[in-house]
Amino acid sequence: MEHTLPVRVVCFFYDLGAINLYLYRSYIRQLYTVRQRFALYKPYYLSTLALAGPVMISQLGHMMVQTADSIVVGHFAGTIPLAAVSLVHSVFMIVMVVGLGIAYGLTPLIAQENGRKHYEECGVLLSNSLWINTLSGILLFCLVYFGSMAVIDHLDQDPAVVREAKPYLFILGLSVVPMMVFSTFKQFAEGLGFTRQAMNITIWGNVLNILLAIILVKGMFGFAPMGVRGVGYATLTDRCLMALVMGFYVFRSVNFKRYLKRFDVWRIGFHRCIAILRIGAPVALQYVFEVGAFAAAAVIAGTIGANEQAAHQVAITMAATTYMMASGIAAAATIKTGNSYGKYNIPRLKRFALSSYLIVLAFMGFAAVVFVVFNRYLPWIFTSDLVVIGIAAQLLIIAGLFQLFDGTQVVGLGILRGMGDVNIPTLITFVAYWVIGLPCAYVLGISLGFGVKGIWYGLTLGLFTSSVLLYLRYRRVVFKSPDLHPSFRGNPQRV
Repeated sequence: MEHTLPVRVVCFFYDLGAINLYLYRSYIRQLYTVRQRFALYKPYYLSTLALAGPVMISQLGHMMVQTADSIVVGHFAGTIPLAAVSLVHSVFMIVMVVGLGIAYGLTPLIAQENGRKHYEECGVLLSNSLWINTLSGILLFCLVYFGSMAVIDHLDQDPAVVREAKPYLFILGLSVVPMMVFSTFKQFAEGLGFTRQAMNITIWGNVLNILLAIILVKGMFGFAPMGVRGVGYATLTDRCLMALVMGFYVFRSVNFKRYLKRFDVWRIGFHRCIAILRIGAPVALQYVFEVGAFAAAAVIAGTIGANEQAAHQVAITMAATTYMMASGIAAAATIKTGNSYGKYNIPRLKRFALSSYLIVLAFMGFAAVVFVVFNRYLPWIFTSDLVVIGIAAQLLIIAGLFQLFDGTQVVGLGILRGMGDVNIPTLITFVAYWVIGLPCAYVLGISLGFGVKGIWYGLTLGLFTSSVLLYLRYRRVVFKSPDLHPSFRGNPQRV
């Protein structure tokens, strides 16, 4: 017994030391592996962020126009005009995203042709896209004038809200055409990796929009107070100037000389127009299904009351702001994966895809924390109505919960667009929002009596469904199919 206890003690400490040494070595190996993987992916993170940063700000610019309108009207016009802005944005947002989606069809094609070094083909694509987008803008204005202006009377909204909304909707409809022209040149430049110029133009455009909106809404410097119509005229002026400046930049910059050698505004090719629309039309539908679901949710919220509709506008504007920034990361993912796809470099494509997913998770995670921690302070940006602020604060907590889903689903769409895979993702967005999300929103919010919070729970379920299904689609396309591109057939080891 005398020798047994010391021996056991020694053995115990020996085993403890061996376990600690094993754990230490395991930790070092894991740390080394993490550092190796970070070193491997670091160029992809930096490259994606360098491209995504300006695109995020540029994409945010589209949202900031609506945000600025809400802020100016909420502070200088009152709750009824703010509810009118909410109603108009809910209707007009569908029209706007249809246009942006059609314009977006140019970006992956430009990225792919640039990756294949078919530089002059990019200029031909630009001329075709300019025609498509201009005609689309005219058709969308007609849709607003003959469709939305009539429908808005039959949405069971407060009559005072409808009276304020109609003239604002008409003026915003006029701004669609210059918005489409600007988007044509913007998507062309971004497809080639030139993103800062559109960002700078967007920043200055938004500054001008805010200043004009305040002047026209309040009635300063000799202008009569215009109320809600004032922010409409400010937006129209801003978008016309942005289209002119962006077009001037593209045609005068030395960066695009080799791409524009075959540019001819009269050079219209049927097969090129079809190629653009094959991507642009499904992307437009994707936007319509998602934004349309949120627009329908705003209409449902309006049936509950004007305060609930105004609170929905405040919270959805905040959530849409982070969404537009995440869509900037998605746009960078489209450009990088499209360029890699054009070069048939699938390992590079996978790394850019993973980098984009991780970046958007980090960004939207931070946004979620901000929404939850400052939920009672952020609504003051838009209104001083305490009732609206109280409802909006509750909605921002729910918005914080769905930030990760919102970010990963938009990046998943961007990656798949870069590879030209748009049809199945379009079906996924339809199912997620209109088969699952919106019906659940109506049942929870109206049928079960949870109010506007129930509506947002249903929307969260739709975002979660879209995020999961799009990621599974990405894995299937990239990891399971040896026929990712015709040149890979018979040589699957290149995938």
